[in-house]
Parts: sequence; C-alpha cells; structure tokens
Amino acid sequence: MALLTTHINLAIVALQNDDIIGLPTETVYGLAGNMYSEKAIKKIFETKKRPFYNPLIVHIKNIDYLDVVAQNIPAKALLLAQHFWPGPLTLLLDKRADVPNIVTADKPTVAVRIPSHPMALALLQQLNFPLAAPSANPFTTISSTTAQHVKEYFDKDLDIILDGGECTKGIESTIVGFTGDDVIIYRLGAITETDLEKIVGEVSIYIGQDDKPIAPGMLIKHYSPKTKTVLLENDVNIQLNNLANKKIGALVFNKKIDDERIVEQEILSEASNLEEAAKNLYAALHRLDKSKVDIILIALLPNEGIGKSINDRLRKAVN
Repeated sequence: MALLTTHINLAIVALQNDDIIGLPTETVYGLAGNMYSEKAIKKIFETKKRPFYNPLIVHIKNIDYLDVVAQNIPAKALLLAQHFWPGPLTLLLDKRADVPNIVTADKPTVAVRIPSHPMALALLQQLNFPLAAPSANPFTTISSTTAQHVKEYFDKDLDIILDGGECTKGIESTIVGFTGDDVIIYRLGAITETDLEKIVGEVSIYIGQDDKPIAPGMLIKHYSPKTKTVLLENDVNIQLNNLANKKIGALVFNKKIDDERIVEQEILSEASNLEEAAKNLYAALHRLDKSKVDIILIALLPNEGIGKSINDRLRKAVN
C-alpha cells in the first residue's frame, strides 16, 4: 500500500533507489523518477500504461540547471523561463545527448519546466538529478489533483506519495516550442496565450494531430472518465429526452441546469471565475465518475483565457 506522507527524505531515498513516487505540483500530481534511471523511467511508462512514443516532461531545480538538459536555447525561451519559472510553463527545447531517448520518445527535443509547488521544489533542491514526471493517472484517464486521487489509482504500485494538498492550478502546464523566431503552443494549459504574448509577442497554436506526439498531452483522447461522457448540446431538452431512463450527471460552469432528470451536477465556479473552474475541473470529474451515473454531460466554458485550456481538456475527455 502506498504511504501518503509529507516527509521528503522518504521520497529522496526511493528516487535514489531507482523507484518512482507520487509528486505534487501546482498543476497536477505527477509520477516522478530519476531522469537518468532507465529502470525508473520504464516503471513510469508501465505503471501508467503509457505508450513509449509519448514523451515525458523533465522537472529541474532552477533556471541555471537548464543547460544540463537542453542546448541551443532560443532567446525567447529564456525570456519566458525568466518570467514564468517556477511555474506552469513547459519549454520544448533541443535536448542534450545524455538525456535518455526513452524520456523524449526518441525525439531530438526535451520538454522542461520548473514546478512552483514548494514541496516539489524542496525535493528537487536536494537531488542531483532531474525528475521525469508525467501526470499521475493511468493513460487517457482523469488527472490527479490530490494525493488521494493518486492513491486510488496506484495504491498497489507506489510506496511513497508526497502529499502536498490540492493542486492550486488544477490543469497541466502550457507547452511551448520554438521554430526560428516563432513561438508555438503545443499544449494549452495554465498559462494563457495572452500571458505569453505579453512577454514575446505573437504566438501560434499547433493544430496538427500526430499518432506520435511532439509533446505530452497532444493525443486526441485524454483526461477521460470511465463513464460515458458527451458534450452538452444547445437544445438541452432534446438531448435529455434522448437519454430517457438514464441516470444523468452534468459538469457545468457557473449554474446548475434546472432539470430534475439530471441527478448529479458539478458547478466549476459559481463566481464565473475561470481560474477557479480550472482548479476544480478534475476533482469534479472524479466525483461524477464515482457517482454511478450512466452518462456525463459536459458544458463547454467561455472560450477565452484559461477557458480555452479547460475546453481543450473537456473535448479530449469526451468518450
């Protein structure tokens, strides 16, 4: 059984012994292992049932450490790092030769960030290696934003889960890459397009689909409940009529749908606050998934700011 603990020393020993741990960050919880340990990295992929063609994010202790894992770093990448790190921004950069290919899915680039969660930072400061850490959930399922979520997924697979409380951001980091002078968002996340443009000018959003993704979080299906999940249509009444005799749950932005046919509802932010909605997103999906409804209806949020990132997750959750 996994131990939920706040004792970083226990995690250090596990990581030094090529094991993996549950790691809190400000975005979501991760499954973390020594980037240089093939044993640990293989265990991450096997525990998550994540395909080896899907690269991992590398977490480092400070910006000076960036040169250890990356090279040919563009000026705009450094500018973004100086502004947003520690924080929920991942940079896709040319990798150093000694970054294991298993971490980067044999690609020439490595995804790197510095988390801002105090427990994650304290841990990294005491390690002499970076941590590779994808989200702590089985492949394609709902991400974990509490240590208890991680325990429910991996109680038999992990010895140590660091309990850093509820994640403050609630959705994954924004992943940004660089082509020449162009800045490209490969995954929408906790830092918005507007946030980035204030620092480096115009950015673009990558819209291609690839069976072998350039960066984590790009596959079409992701973040999905086990329960059948569909987007809420404009004419709610017709959609509900088509679901006769079904126990229906709903995920909504700021107010409940007034219909007794919906037996479970989760409101993401009664104050209509998109940041609050992001923080509450995955926990709400976990609760709906456990509620024994037959189907979950998902309402998209205003498609602005971090709402774009939330809608990206909601569309990928549809199954």
